[in-house]
Amino acid sequence: MSKTIFRSLTPLLPAGTRLAEALEFFTKHMGFEIVWQHGSMAGIQRGIQLNLVENDERNWAENASFSIGVDNLDALYAEYKSIPAQVGPLEMKSWGRREFHMIVPSGVCLQFYQHES
Repeated sequence: MSKTIFRSLTPLLPAGTRLAEALEFFTKHMGFEIVWQHGSMAGIQRGIQLNLVENDERNWAENASFSIGVDNLDALYAEYKSIPAQVGPLEMKSWGRREFHMIVPSGVCLQFYQHES
């Protein structure tokens, strides 16, 4: 019996209490496009797709972390280092991966690393 292979993953990110503000941040500062929006949820895309959901549970957001592989880490860091978020340094980690992290306004941590193809 063959197992089903998973082909994609679309994370659900807590967006904070105002979805409109989260959408503005992700589109204006992070280069995402809105794919769909309905009620308190929206799908955004920049190569990968993320789903944002409005919520008032800050603890959920502050304990959410996503690692995203990119094809040009240096260019992305240059693009993001001055946006209104907590952007950490671009550095080699002890586990051997060069990356930087960002805490977006809702409290979610995004880690970006160079994806090796």
